[in-house]
Amino acid sequence: MRKRIALVAHDSCKREMVDWVEANKSILALHEIIATGTTGRLVEEALNNDVPESEKVCVRKLKSGPLGGDQQLGAFIADGTIDMVVFFWDPMTQQPHDVDVKALLRITVLYNVPMACNRTTADYLISSPLFADENYQRKEKSYDNYINRKIE
Repeated sequence: MRKRIALVAHDSCKREMVDWVEANKSILALHEIIATGTTGRLVEEALNNDVPESEKVCVRKLKSGPLGGDQQLGAFIADGTIDMVVFFWDPMTQQPHDVDVKALLRITVLYNVPMACNRTTADYLISSPLFADENYQRKEKSYDNYINRKIE
């Protein structure tokens, strides 16, 4: 089953994302890739390097993160469009859109979407037997208690 994999990388992590994509090219090429801004362009180039024209992969490119790409991705997660997120973010640099980054991290937890924030975790996710399991159904938590609770 084709998975819909979102890829995001802060500027200082883009090289690491490209390296990871190149190392996992054969697996990623079998799935639908959605990425923010420049990351999408770089990932598409990495996936299509030395590949015949008939086998080229098209990456769905969203806006740049600070220009709304993180929010677009959050909307896709909320509507069930994303199966997995790989988000290489820079923990040492303040981002001008930190609130969007935090919202994206929150929404993946809220909707129980697996997320890797570093290369090791990304390697674990993509090599997990559950990644290849067509019958695996991610469980979504009910938040009805939060929605229907009375404010005192």
